[in-house]
Amino acid sequence: MSTPVTAAVTGRDPRVLLALASTAVALAAADTYVVVLALTDMMSGVGLGLDNLQRAAPIISGFLLGYIAVLPLIGRLADLVPRSRILLGCLVVFVIGSGITALAVSLDVLVAGRVVQGVGGGGLVPATLALVADLWPPGRRGMPLGVVGAVQELGSVLGPLLGAAVLLVADWRAIFWLNVVLGVVLWVAIALATRPFETAANGRPRGAWDPLRDRAKGESRPLRPRLVTTGLGVVTVGLLWLTLAAPRALATDVYLGLPFVPFAGDNRLVTPIGLVTLLLALLLAGLTVRRWWPPLRESDLPGALLLGTALGCVVLTFSSADPETEVVGPLGYALLPVAVVATGLYVWRHRTAAAPLVPRGTVRGRTGWSLVISLLVGVALVAVVVDVPLFSRLTTDGSQTDAAMELVKFLVAVPVGALVGGWVLRWVGDGLSAGVGLALAAVGLLVMSGWEDGSLARVSATVTLGVVGFGLGMALAPVNDAALADAPQEAHGTASSLVVVSRMVGMVVGLALLTGVGLHRYYEAVEALPREQQTDGGALLDAALLQVHTVFLGAAGAAALGAALALVCLGLHRREGSGSIARSWGVEE
Repeated sequence: MSTPVTAAVTGRDPRVLLALASTAVALAAADTYVVVLALTDMMSGVGLGLDNLQRAAPIISGFLLGYIAVLPLIGRLADLVPRSRILLGCLVVFVIGSGITALAVSLDVLVAGRVVQGVGGGGLVPATLALVADLWPPGRRGMPLGVVGAVQELGSVLGPLLGAAVLLVADWRAIFWLNVVLGVVLWVAIALATRPFETAANGRPRGAWDPLRDRAKGESRPLRPRLVTTGLGVVTVGLLWLTLAAPRALATDVYLGLPFVPFAGDNRLVTPIGLVTLLLALLLAGLTVRRWWPPLRESDLPGALLLGTALGCVVLTFSSADPETEVVGPLGYALLPVAVVATGLYVWRHRTAAAPLVPRGTVRGRTGWSLVISLLVGVALVAVVVDVPLFSRLTTDGSQTDAAMELVKFLVAVPVGALVGGWVLRWVGDGLSAGVGLALAAVGLLVMSGWEDGSLARVSATVTLGVVGFGLGMALAPVNDAALADAPQEAHGTASSLVVVSRMVGMVVGLALLTGVGLHRYYEAVEALPREQQTDGGALLDAALLQVHTVFLGAAGAAALGAALALVCLGLHRREGSGSIARSWGVEE
């Protein structure tokens, strides 16, 4: 891969920046599935027994809620401020969320930590994708985008393995302390890598403090406020740690333990030290309001609130449902009307606001089709992720771990496909790369819809899972490339966030819809059985397999439709482009 022209502008090899940002994306992606094996231990750590599994659902759905609901806002912010600040800020949020999760001794604090983790982890993705658009010109983004897609999916593979490795030597809290350590290391590395070598005409990055400029304005103390707010931030985080950790040596002391005595109940946050921490956080927010309020105001907060509400309701509705028995979660019938109203209000806001959350003209040309195809990729992905382990449990005597290993065959192939899908964009168009990949996935899923008892023991099953994973992975880079190529340069962060949101919504809603159809066929098959066979294990197994086959068949249809749309709408021939921008790293061309 040749070095892009912006290397001279940034003073760093952009591949270093890409590697660091992609590593951060992989860390966040791993956290989506890292709790799979640790969930029961986490439940025990906050006082929940195995009979309260339904109450533990927010531990997983909370991360998804934070990940998806604020993505459009963070994507928009990535267009208004340097991408480096978004990356670094999201890493800070992710580290804080990991620390809160590690210290949690109650379910509400644990879920809050997971939500904060999701917000930070989700924001890393659009910022990194927009980074690629800034540092590589159109026609040369394929491989970098493939790298981002590959590490994101690789993180999904490594998440459960990382969790299992940590649990062998420590408890579940060590998983999230490891996140804190790795997040801090990445923050330092990215901060150093994004310091520009060549800067704007005044010798400093755009937006940086310039002492000459400030002296010219009569400002003689530009550094002191920043030192004060930095120190206050460190103190606030330290007090938050003390509040949640409540060290035994302090909390049980006759005098030193008074700040840790709850005002009511046993919640560690509702204590004198918790109140002081809150007041310091509010003071810090007030002192730094000039830094964070202008871009937030410009990003259209009302629109972000409405769209975030709609997305959040959709996530909570479908992600909290048990995919084996229900389509809509416990609160779904109350949340879905709220989502409809919020969506309608957002559409009105988008049409009437002077500067809407999603700038007008962002979803144009191939960008709109990329969102549709990304949604269909999400549908196909989640069908395999959920129903392959289910099929394994139905047809083999293996454990949950054995079922997960069957899924690994698929998950390992996805990042390989992502790299190949980006690499071939050197010679072919986005539509051809994505279309061929999705067509392969559709054929593989169609084969899977005919699997029977004993199919997983065959070599052909492993090949099929590999083909499906490879094909879906091939679509990731071309879809992102097409979306970024046709979106305005000043809206690359927003466009990237919409692509990610589309895929995540496809995963959440697609699973629910396919499961609903599958359950309908299952109950129809059971009712059609003679009464004496309705308790027969073999007959019920056939009905359960019919449900799984239905999900695979629906996923094959989604992949086939995505292939057709990619071939027709995204283009078969490679598009040349030139020029890139470096504004996202705080410098001017």
